[in-house]
Amino acid sequence: MLPWLALQHTRGIGPVRAIRLHTKLGAQWYNSVQLAASGLSEEQLEQLQTPHLSILEPLLEWQGKAPNRHILSWDDPAYPEQLRAVSGAPLLLFVEGELSALPLPQIAVVGSRHPSYVGRENTKNLVPALAAAGAVITSGLAIGIDGLSHQATLDVGGTTLAVLGSGLDRCYPKRHLRLAAELASQGGALLSECYPWEGPLAHHFPRRNRIISGLSLGVLIVEAAERSGSLITARYAMEQGREVFAIPGARQNPQASGCNRLIQQGAKLVSDANDVLEELVAFSVAAIKVRPTATEELLPYPELLDNVGIETTAVDLIASRCQQPVQEVLTRLVELELAGWVEAVPGGYVRARRG
Repeated sequence: MLPWLALQHTRGIGPVRAIRLHTKLGAQWYNSVQLAASGLSEEQLEQLQTPHLSILEPLLEWQGKAPNRHILSWDDPAYPEQLRAVSGAPLLLFVEGELSALPLPQIAVVGSRHPSYVGRENTKNLVPALAAAGAVITSGLAIGIDGLSHQATLDVGGTTLAVLGSGLDRCYPKRHLRLAAELASQGGALLSECYPWEGPLAHHFPRRNRIISGLSLGVLIVEAAERSGSLITARYAMEQGREVFAIPGARQNPQASGCNRLIQQGAKLVSDANDVLEELVAFSVAAIKVRPTATEELLPYPELLDNVGIETTAVDLIASRCQQPVQEVLTRLVELELAGWVEAVPGGYVRARRG
């Protein structure tokens, strides 16, 4: 690990140049006689020979505190191949959880930190289907779509990976400490390129996003505004040759504008899980088609339900569309809510997800 630590702390040598050195000079590049002739300055050569024991010792101490903690250098056999192939992949990757989950086929699911009702419902509908098809769901543990994706995967017994924008000892956000522990203990893992003791700094998160896309076969953007960190993940995915998927939304919804823009730029429009699975050769769509429920129930008050959509609809507007008294509509909406057909939300009602 020491040679990789030395590379991380040598000025003017980033991940791309470091990996180029490894590729050109071989696994023992740090002992190669050709190192001096590789275009490095005397200062850089001197920095490469610095042992950095002050960092190594706390890292080894962190690793030794739990059996499921791992420090993977770029040339470690356990380092995920999908990520290793990415230009500028992290030289060191810190992992807490199951290493066996890292090489499995992954689909990244990311989106707004403040999703709408529709965004939340789309996540709860699509993620379990992707997990059921055998995909590991990878996301960033953030509040909003990220956290919902991790939880929806765990709820169906799936495997999920979380890439942090902080060190693994400084889990961010703190409200997801329990979620982080749960996913690591249920066959998944937490990952970061930050040292375990580093806090969540602004510049960590764009770098985290390139790892999320780098680990994955494709990236699904559930809901994102025009200026969103999720679009950074999408851009990295495009640069890395990954598939990009986006769920469209109403133009009146500012949280959907980023997804709509991505679709205009060539991202695949997604309406169900098969739209994602059929583009990824790692999944046999012929064998794992996601099907609707076999039977359909008789709709109660169909003329009323027809006027309640997935966007919030005010009671007055529903009554106007149905041409029925407001009090009668309200009574029927309460019945429909108790039966699970609609859900009361601020400002009115929405259609509920059933089954």
